Amino acid sequence: MRNGKRPKLVLFPFKSVAPAAGLTENDFAVYASYRGTRASGFHGTLKVVRKTDSKLLYPFDGASPIGPYTGPDEALAAAQQLGKEIVGGDIANPEL
Repeated sequence: MRNGKRPKLVLFPFKSVAPAAGLTENDFAVYASYRGTRASGFHGTLKVVRKTDSKLLYPFDGASPIGPYTGPDEALAAAQQLGKEIVGGDIANPEL
């Protein structure tokens, strides 16, 4: 039965996984998009998950919004850039 919701990303649904650092960019899932209108401005949306232990790195409590921007391409580019920075930062200094 479909209810219109997208499936939730669950990498390890039934077992507890010890924290494990990601070593390469392939160890992370980055989902970047945008939302908004020309009237209200466009905001980037971002989700970054470390696949080695399924830790959600972004968004986190207190994360500032990405935008507003005047166009959807700018909002998407900003979200993608922030995702790259978060992945690079976690590879350099893993949050375990």
